[in-house]
Amino acid sequence: MTAPNILWICTDQQRFDSLGCAGQGAVETPHLDALAASGARFTHAYCQSPVCTPSRASFLTGRYPRTTRCRQNGQAIPADERVVVRLLKDALGHSAGLSGKLHLSPANPSACPTTERRIDDGYDVFQWSHHPDPDWPTNAYIQWLKGRGVAYETPPLEGSRYVCEGMPEAYHQTTWCAQMAMEFIEASASFERPWIYTVNTFDPHHPFDPPREYLARHLERLSEIPLPSYHEGELLTKPRFQRLDHEGAYHNPELYPFTAMGEADHRLIRAAYWAMIELIDAQVGRILEALEATGQRERTLVVFMSDHGELLGDHGLYLKGPYFYEPAIRVPLIVSWPGVVQPAVVDDLVELVDVAPTLMEASGLPVPERMQGRSLWPRLLGRGGAGREDVYCAYYNAMPWHKEPMAHATMVRTREHKLVVFHGLGEGELYDLRADPAETWNLWSEPGMRDVKLDLYARLCDRMAWTVDPMPVRQSDW
Repeated sequence: MTAPNILWICTDQQRFDSLGCAGQGAVETPHLDALAASGARFTHAYCQSPVCTPSRASFLTGRYPRTTRCRQNGQAIPADERVVVRLLKDALGHSAGLSGKLHLSPANPSACPTTERRIDDGYDVFQWSHHPDPDWPTNAYIQWLKGRGVAYETPPLEGSRYVCEGMPEAYHQTTWCAQMAMEFIEASASFERPWIYTVNTFDPHHPFDPPREYLARHLERLSEIPLPSYHEGELLTKPRFQRLDHEGAYHNPELYPFTAMGEADHRLIRAAYWAMIELIDAQVGRILEALEATGQRERTLVVFMSDHGELLGDHGLYLKGPYFYEPAIRVPLIVSWPGVVQPAVVDDLVELVDVAPTLMEASGLPVPERMQGRSLWPRLLGRGGAGREDVYCAYYNAMPWHKEPMAHATMVRTREHKLVVFHGLGEGELYDLRADPAETWNLWSEPGMRDVKLDLYARLCDRMAWTVDPMPVRQSDW
């Protein structure tokens, strides 16, 4: 089998339940629903960190955050790590392109005044735009806008402190990401060499700023939008970090402070988030049309996923942090290759660390010993194969907000239960996912859960042990 082209679409901060095909009736995602119907949709895919940089370093290398040594936002992935784009290029001569975010290095404009420091990532075309704001002279999206005589402006939506009126669809960063991908696809059509292109939109990451034309439909039915899943007092038995952030999100009372927000605020933020996802869906449709129009769809493997989720006010929290609730760590994952990947809805527990080895095997290459993920390729071909018994996620002081004390936490989740341990603090979370799928009631201190807790502790210790770097390989018996 000839190695396929690979179109890898990764959104930023998109929760698992935000697609029409996932049962979210308020969101219209016809193009992503059709993509899912043409391939495999994994309903239980989990990131390895609930924060951008460690998660991205993990799924791009097929290695866990502890192994990559890239455990925090603001860190740079070490130069000796090998992302799968580079491995494919070296082995098969792929041409490679990117539009949007990468975030394998610091991306704060004060620490990184130009493009984020690049490693040997393998990209020939690097159309970088970490986020759409004009903070960097090398922001390719802002350069594109200026070439069209358009200024980047996202004023606050009238009557709201938390939602902005985003750029019109024609000039939105999500649209630009798609346009760059389409141009790459069209330019590659006449060449035999396989290619890999990664589309990394900043949406639906905050600030919540969809185009007005996408938000309008949701504004018409704002009162019908459900409020966040939160029970007054539920945080009293939960780790201190959640209580701190509930009171003043990341110690910044101006940034989504749950306790100061009214019902209209919560509904409007959710409406804006859904509108951003509908824009993503429309642009995915355009990219897929370009594949069809250039005759490349049948030889292109398409992956759609996100780096981690978003709480959207659930449990009295917004955004991300040392949280391991399902909306924060469970993400969409769709894989499609017409005539090759068998259409299916797959309920197996899988991890994003499994994506890189899957791309290697799909390309006819052996999975490198350095990769720790498990290839999903046999499952995608319809050959069966058991899913994981549990999934693992870690947060190692990944954001700078909590200093006294720092948050170092690990999680293991089985089909039935979830355990979160905050190391060194004697705090944690334990949920019975069958009786309490919304993860409202923390059973950490319940005497009747002692045996379950001990079993999950043993699983967690095993998973932590298995994140030890398999490299370097053994060279002799002694």
